[in-house]
Amino acid sequence: MATELDELLGFLSAPSLQVKKAAVDIVRGLTGSDDGLGPLAARADIALPPLARLIRDAPELAAPAAEALINLSQDPAIAEKLIALGTVPTALDVLYKHGDPNLSRLLVMLLANLTQVDSGASALLQIGGDKMEGLYISKLVRSFCRSSSGESKEDTFEHVASVLVNISKVEAGRKILLEPKRGLLKQAICQLDSTNPLRKKGVSGTIRNCCFEADNQLQNLLSVAEFLWPALLLPVAGNKVYSEQDISKMPLELGNALSHEREPVDDPEIRKQSLEALYLISLQEAGRRALWSVNGPRILQVGYEDEDDPKVMEAYELIGSLLVSNVEAEQ
Repeated sequence: MATELDELLGFLSAPSLQVKKAAVDIVRGLTGSDDGLGPLAARADIALPPLARLIRDAPELAAPAAEALINLSQDPAIAEKLIALGTVPTALDVLYKHGDPNLSRLLVMLLANLTQVDSGASALLQIGGDKMEGLYISKLVRSFCRSSSGESKEDTFEHVASVLVNISKVEAGRKILLEPKRGLLKQAICQLDSTNPLRKKGVSGTIRNCCFEADNQLQNLLSVAEFLWPALLLPVAGNKVYSEQDISKMPLELGNALSHEREPVDDPEIRKQSLEALYLISLQEAGRRALWSVNGPRILQVGYEDEDDPKVMEAYELIGSLLVSNVEAEQ
C-alpha cells in the first residue's frame, strides 16, 4: 500500500502548478531534519527523479527542489544517484539560462555537494568529453571571479570555492586547473584578496591541492609565479615590516606588500595550507631554487617568529627542516 509519503512524492509530478508547489515545499521541509531525511533517502529512486526535473521549472518550484536536493546530497550514496540522473549538467544548464540569483546560489551549492564524490567531479570536468572537457569549470571560474561578495547581501557564486577544492582533489581536475592556456588557477588566485572567508579558504585549499602536481607540473605552477608567491608567502609572512635589505631580495609584488603594516591572515587553516603548498613545491630542486630566488626562506623565518598556533608551527618546521637539510646536502 502506498504511504502518505509515497503519495506526497507522487504530487511532485502533478500537472497542477499549485499542487507541485505545495508538495515540493513539504518535501523541502522534510529534508531539514534527520527524521525527514531518512524516509526520503529510503525512497530515493522515487523522490530524486521528480526533484531533479523540478530544478528546470520556474524558480518558485526550482528553488525549493534545489534546497531539498542540497540536503539529500550530503549523503554520498544519494549524490551518486543524482549524478547518474544527469543532475550536474542539468544544474549547470539551468544556472546559465535564468537570471534568478537565489536559484543560482542554490545550484552552485548543489554542485559543491555533488563534486565531493569522484563521479561528480568527473561529470563537472566533462572527463572524456574531448573538446568539451573543462568547459563547465571554466565558466564557473569566470563567474566566480566576476562576482564578488560586495555586490549584494548574498554572494551568488561563493560556493564555487568549494567546487574548486573538490575537483582539485582528483588528478584530472588539477591538470585542467594548471593548463596555462586556460589560466584557471591564475584567475582563482586573485580571489585570495576577497573579504569572503569561504572564497579565501577555498582558493587556498585549491592551490595547495594543485601543488601535489609539483613533481610533474612545476613549470606550469611557476608560470604564474607573480601571483603564486604572494598567495603562498604573504599569509605566512608574519606581521612585521621587513627591512630594506630583506625587501631588496624580493620581487616587487612581495616587497611592496611586506614594506608596510598589513592585515594578518587570522585563519590558521589558510596559513597551514600555504605552508603545505610551499613544502610540496620545495620537494623539487627547481622549486627550492625558485623559493630562494624570492627570499622565501627569510619570509618563513620571520613568519615563524610570529606564529603561535601549534599545528601551523609544525608546518613551518617541516618546510624549514627540508630547506636546511637540502642546503647542507648541497654544501
